[in-house]
Amino acid sequence: MPNITMRQMLEAGVHFGHQTRYWDPKMAPYIFGARGKIHIINLEKSLPMLVDSMNFIGGIAAKRGNIIFVGTKRAASKSIAEEAQRCGMPYVSHRWLGGMLTNFRTIRQSIKRLRQIEKMEEDGSFARLVKKEVLQLTREQEKLEKTLGGIKDMKGLPDAMFVIDVGHEDIAVKEARKLGIPVIAVVDTNCSPNNLDYVIPGNDDAIRSIRLYTQLAADAILEGRASVPHIEDSDEFVELDEHGNPVKRAAKAPKAKADKAAPKKVAKKVVVKKAPEVAEKIEAKAAEVTEKVKTEVAKVTEKVEAAAEELTEKVKAEVSEVAEKVKAEATKVVEKAKADTAEITEKVKAEVSEVAEKVKTEASKVAEKVKAEAAKVVEKVEAAAEEIAEKVEATVPKKKAAAKKKVAKKKTTKKKVAKKAAED
Repeated sequence: MPNITMRQMLEAGVHFGHQTRYWDPKMAPYIFGARGKIHIINLEKSLPMLVDSMNFIGGIAAKRGNIIFVGTKRAASKSIAEEAQRCGMPYVSHRWLGGMLTNFRTIRQSIKRLRQIEKMEEDGSFARLVKKEVLQLTREQEKLEKTLGGIKDMKGLPDAMFVIDVGHEDIAVKEARKLGIPVIAVVDTNCSPNNLDYVIPGNDDAIRSIRLYTQLAADAILEGRASVPHIEDSDEFVELDEHGNPVKRAAKAPKAKADKAAPKKVAKKVVVKKAPEVAEKIEAKAAEVTEKVKTEVAKVTEKVEAAAEELTEKVKAEVSEVAEKVKAEATKVVEKAKADTAEITEKVKAEVSEVAEKVKTEASKVAEKVKAEAAKVVEKVEAAAEEIAEKVEATVPKKKAAAKKKVAKKKTTKKKVAKKAAED
């Protein structure tokens, strides 16, 4: 494990958490306090947890295991890619594709396609293609390189996962938990430390703190790899102990010169004599092993069946309890809904009756006002009619006298005209 001090963590800003209003109460044991509405992480608790997680990473690397580095947000992508490449580990720094671990078979097909395009580019196959096809292939290669370039050398599922920001990489953590892959994660004050094997409380947003975490992880992997003694290529089968170190084999006894000088016929006779004994021993051991295996398998099956029965009973009991609780809650909700609807209907009826009474009173007032106004209008109309009648009566005799005068004038004019005509 590389040496790390609390001063280095302070200089990198590991102790700065998120704002106090965004905190997760499950991180309370790792919080020292708050300053300026920002939580401060307790480095006295964070440092030993960081050391434990780095020791775990180094132990996996010593056993020739793979640790996948995951950090896709902008602050973490660069340092994740650089440090993972430095220690020769797979990484995901652009975007986590759904099913990258749980559906690794299809992801492997995409990796195969990426390698195929790279091979075409290397052997000069692009020169024989049309420009449009070359453009399409280069775009496809860039897209695959972004998402799968960090895991194209990963032959199988990783042995552990190192994550920056659990909240941002929740899909990756869920897939790892589903497959039983241990997760080492940097957890800030706004995330939950549950369902994680190794928690590193610290700042997961600052570039300097993320660089510190990734450098420590890469150094731990390199030290773990260096601690394993070198194995020669001539050794085809090498046994390893619990710590991953190769077990030394006992040296073979040198053959005597007399054996080499012995005639071949004698050697054949010896082999013929020993062969049946060896075969009988092998058969006896095989029978013993098969019997042991059968007994162990029977025990395991019995245990599994018993555990399955217990689990089914527990599940049934839990399901029945949950069903009863749901029924009780449903009945309570229905009763509350009925009571609420009754209260609402009564309130609505009372309000409707009040509104109807108000409307009636207002209508009666309006009717009275209309009647009063109509009476006034009728009185005015009658007075105006009387005045008009009086005026008409006064003007009628005058008109009659004027008409008589006009008739008399007409008669006189006619007489005068007749006289003039007679004289002529």
